[in-house]
Amino acid sequence: QLPLAESGGGLVQPGGSLRLSCTASGYDLTYYNIGWFRQAPGREREEVSCINGSDGNTTYVDSVKGRFTISKDTAKKTAFLQMNNLKAEDTATYYCAAKLGRLCPDSPDKFHYWGQGTQVIVSS
Repeated sequence: QLPLAESGGGLVQPGGSLRLSCTASGYDLTYYNIGWFRQAPGREREEVSCINGSDGNTTYVDSVKGRFTISKDTAKKTAFLQMNNLKAEDTATYYCAAKLGRLCPDSPDKFHYWGQGTQVIVSS
């Protein structure tokens, strides 16, 4: 088991920023692919970003490119999602997930470990 926990969500005005954190309760995340997903009410879960555990390569869905940055601090056993210039359409519950293997991004069912989610609301 890899217990993941997200934090950092909240209410922010359009154009604002939030930094989401994903901790693994003492486990080393170095070799895990970390994905950030989001799910808005009535919509399917969407992978927003992924960071590859093997080479550090990062990917983003088009709608967040240039605004979101994924990173991983292996010393702190934490992954981050820096979200800038937030828009109303970014409103969702955000989840971090982890998997081993080569593919990143990947479909949600390929991620073995999930956090409980943190809510992000972008509204004026």
